[in-house]
Amino acid sequence: MAYEYPHVSVIVPAYNVAATIKETLHSIINQTFEDIEIIVVDDGATDETPQILKTFKDSRMRVVRQANRGLAGARNTGIQLAMGKYIAFCDSDDIWEPEKLDLHVIHLNSDSNLGLSFCGSSLIDDQGRFLKSSQRPKLKNISAADIFKRNPIGNGSVAVFRRSALDVIAYRPASERKRDWWFDETLRQSEDIDAWMRFALASDWKIEGIPGLLTRYRIQAGGLSANLEKQFETWSRMRDKVVQIAPRFAAINAPAAEAYQLRYLARRAFMMGDGATAAKLVRKALRTSLRPLREEPGKTLATWIASEALNMLRLSPTLKSRFNQKITNSL
Repeated sequence: MAYEYPHVSVIVPAYNVAATIKETLHSIINQTFEDIEIIVVDDGATDETPQILKTFKDSRMRVVRQANRGLAGARNTGIQLAMGKYIAFCDSDDIWEPEKLDLHVIHLNSDSNLGLSFCGSSLIDDQGRFLKSSQRPKLKNISAADIFKRNPIGNGSVAVFRRSALDVIAYRPASERKRDWWFDETLRQSEDIDAWMRFALASDWKIEGIPGLLTRYRIQAGGLSANLEKQFETWSRMRDKVVQIAPRFAAINAPAAEAYQLRYLARRAFMMGDGATAAKLVRKALRTSLRPLREEPGKTLATWIASEALNMLRLSPTLKSRFNQKITNSL
């Protein structure tokens, strides 16, 4: 009997995620679209992750263990092993709604020019509780400029690629003898937007989203504000790569893209109650480019005013938290 390849390969990087990996994998196993393989890449975990993975008996799932290479390296290993026509990614602290893959497969099957399908996301906290905000991106007519400025694809758990389209961005750096890279393993953050940007700049494949919040994207609270500077640093490295690849495109779009990134980080700082950092970032965004203010005046002004207000208020932690909760909904 001839072997039939799975329709979709789902790649799950796993590094020290004992607290969340069970829920993530159950959300994938319980997808209404069942013709899948699940490739879990244990990226050198040192906690209970390997033991938890051994408790899963689904025949569609296999676990590959490797020395730690980071999120990009784990995804690359998964892609290398994947056999599906479509490649989906889910980070090991996020959750999929049951119909997610079904809807993406319908979407990709409907248009042979569609290379990347994505969706919106609900935001959840460390405990899996829904936050009041969500990612509701632009879904149609996605350009490289859209990704550079606003990254409508959003996060690493929403994208479903046509395999033949994803391979457009494969390359082998001089340091590698056997492995191709799709995601840049020198980036420990912003590796996803770097891949989306290279895909948009290097190909004519269509990028399009489908309606609905089909992914639950976990916002990790611990150390977020302290990590914002590092996030901006790695985003800047991605921007510098775009400058090298497409200098004319970057000259037109880089200042606005930087301002949008700073605004995004300001909103993240605000959500965690760090008004001083939020205000600093939004001021820097406005100095960098006024295009976000012209293109999205409501959202930009709301971020600016809320950040400045939170920074100025000298309230008790309880009142500050209440203020934060009331304002977050409007951002």
